Amino acid sequence: MLIDSHVNLHAPQFDEDRDEVISRAREAGVGLMVEISDRLSTFEATHGLAMAHEDIWCTVGVHPHEARHYTDLTADLLVGFSQRKKVVGIGECGLDFHYDLSPRDVQEAVFRQHVRAARASGLPLVVHTREADDVMAGVLAEEMVDGPFRFLMHCYTSGAQLAERTAEMGAWFSVSGIATFKAAEDVRSVIRDMPADRIIVETDCPYLAPVPHRGRRNEPAYVGHVLDKLAEIRGWSRKEAEARTTDAFFALFDRIPRPAGA
Repeated sequence: MLIDSHVNLHAPQFDEDRDEVISRAREAGVGLMVEISDRLSTFEATHGLAMAHEDIWCTVGVHPHEARHYTDLTADLLVGFSQRKKVVGIGECGLDFHYDLSPRDVQEAVFRQHVRAARASGLPLVVHTREADDVMAGVLAEEMVDGPFRFLMHCYTSGAQLAERTAEMGAWFSVSGIATFKAAEDVRSVIRDMPADRIIVETDCPYLAPVPHRGRRNEPAYVGHVLDKLAEIRGWSRKEAEARTTDAFFALFDRIPRPAGA
């Protein structure tokens, strides 16, 4: 089974052919997709996609770019949404100091509410981090003191030191199409050292299309290219890569029933 752990099918880039994109994913062997929430204002669309399709599940959360619009966000509110059917994770949330579209202190405050919601709900946290390695490591370490929670470092492209520190905290990691980019040897170097039983794959569509589709709109149907590159990087066969990432996915997103034979 191919699994795309991070899709943004609610995005306007899919407004003209969303159903066809989902059909192409299934034809390519994608058996499950996790539709990611990036703001509460579009959560109903995100959740609606999950409810409308047996093979789509979803998360609830606020991307750090949007944090400035959710300064009053509480863990309790997120936990409430998380109790809906087919919600399987908290996020996408985190810190993005590259664009700084929200003030850094606001990003951190909103992120901590997500961490607390993950701890309270028992659902995994989907973490976005960019150019915030030291602060991210500090926040996660501080929050772990208050009680454990599971988390995924999504589309990981940050440094080796943060990868090592979060792996020690029990993090999962997801590999995206960036791993296929010619200039991304630093990303591939980090992937080689990720814990073998905690790696999953994603497209982050409509962004970051893998080679040979780079430069085009990304789709879940392309996740197989990411899996092939992961296998190459780790020295695994395609079959082993599929088995390992499937096991890791269901260990993380444990609210999703594992289909027989998967």
